[in-house]
Amino acid sequence: MARIWPLLAVEKPTLPRPSWQEVRRDLGIQEIGVGLVALLFSASGAIAVILQAASAGNLSGQQTASWIFGAFFGNGILTVLLTYLYRSPQAYFWTIPGTVLVGDALTHLSFAEVIGAYFVTGLVVFTLGWSGLIGRIMTALPPTIVMAMVAGIFLRFGLDLIGAARSAPIIALPMIAVFVALSALPKLGKYAPPVAVAAVLGTLLALVTGEFSSGALANGIIAKPMLFRPEFSANSLIELVIPLAITVVIVQNGQGTAVLSASRHHQGPNLSAAASGIWSILVGVLGTSPTCLTGPTNAIICSAPEPKRHYTAALVTGSGAILIGLLAPVMVGFMLAMPGAFIATLAGVAMLVPLKNAFVATFSGAATTGALVCFLVTVANLTLLGITAPFWGLLFGCATAAALDRKKLP
Repeated sequence: MARIWPLLAVEKPTLPRPSWQEVRRDLGIQEIGVGLVALLFSASGAIAVILQAASAGNLSGQQTASWIFGAFFGNGILTVLLTYLYRSPQAYFWTIPGTVLVGDALTHLSFAEVIGAYFVTGLVVFTLGWSGLIGRIMTALPPTIVMAMVAGIFLRFGLDLIGAARSAPIIALPMIAVFVALSALPKLGKYAPPVAVAAVLGTLLALVTGEFSSGALANGIIAKPMLFRPEFSANSLIELVIPLAITVVIVQNGQGTAVLSASRHHQGPNLSAAASGIWSILVGVLGTSPTCLTGPTNAIICSAPEPKRHYTAALVTGSGAILIGLLAPVMVGFMLAMPGAFIATLAGVAMLVPLKNAFVATFSGAATTGALVCFLVTVANLTLLGITAPFWGLLFGCATAAALDRKKLP
């Protein structure tokens, strides 16, 4: 093991790698269900963010398809690899707020310049993880404030669920009803995972009601990735590198680590940063925005009842992501053809338990005043200097805790 992780700050595996027989034993219908739902969640609304960014930069269909191929195929490989090596769920995808920043930058920077910024961002993030600096930063943050950031990010999924029930009750209400019914009957839910059944029901309702749009196969079937040569310019590096690095190591990896820790998985922040950094460079060649340890997707994976089997759900998600990468045009077309209410309802019911757990962790420990400020700033979606609300929530929350929660801090 020392030959694989020689003298690095990156956390080493503490559990033995699973054998094929152990994976088969631990892979039940619950794990398959939540793994597929986590994949569907990642392949739905998040893709729309990539499409919007690509449209802002006037990227061609082939360039966009290559971006999406890297986002799923490349990150799916990383998810499967680290989940297997650590026997712990680790779903890696791409930074959504970072992709929004990239969309804005593509209005005045070339795609090659943006890809150059991906490379430098990956190097910075990898160095933070390899050196152990990011681990020390995350250890210094009060857990209640970190979970307050997570709760603020997850809140929109609950609100969107209510919005979908009001705007499209024909699709949303039956999905909610079957989710509640199966959740209230755990013996039945063990064989019919509530979220997965809700997804199947919602798909059928979309087809029956005519809400499923045509043209899902209009862009072909098999992805044809491209390789891009980066260009390094002062403007792109100054505008993108620091904000992208912050969204990866603090915002995205921070919430991913918090979610996994809340589910009794010992996720190493140095590992997450080092892996995200090196992989951001690799998938950046395909035009894909930086890799990160995702919060919501890992939260769905960890919604299965037995933590020791969560790794198999992550293997399902990662394996499915590899397949989606290969069939990127089909998956993108299918998700764009589904009604928005389906996506909002599915994500909402999947995130109910993680949202509840985030609120419980936020207000059940020290620094609760700082946690409240962090939550409010995050929900208010405060953006300053091109940096999104979760970072400012952590910053203002910690400042408040230092001023008002000093007697309650450990």
